Amino acid sequence: MSTVNPGSIVTVQERTRTRSQTPPMYRVLLHNDDFTTKEFVVQVLVSVFHKGLAEATELMWQVHRKGTGVAGIFPREIAETKVATVSTLAREAEFPLRVSMEPEP
Repeated sequence: MSTVNPGSIVTVQERTRTRSQTPPMYRVLLHNDDFTTKEFVVQVLVSVFHKGLAEATELMWQVHRKGTGVAGIFPREIAETKVATVSTLAREAEFPLRVSMEPEP
């Protein structure tokens, strides 16, 4: 057992542990339909998801052929914003383009 002399100063250091936790990620999906033009889908991929023209075109063909395509993977708040932005742009252009998000496995 240790004793402290009267009049001596004792300092106690506390350790705080900070763990940076990666936020859960979400996939933003574009869904094929028979009315939205291929050009509009490419435009959305370039302007909203910052894809290059070649990558956007390739992804547009994937959506067209397979029915869906992953436009990007983001933290929840960003994914929600992307979904809302694309939905608004599609509605304003009078296209039924559907966009959704799902948790990244």
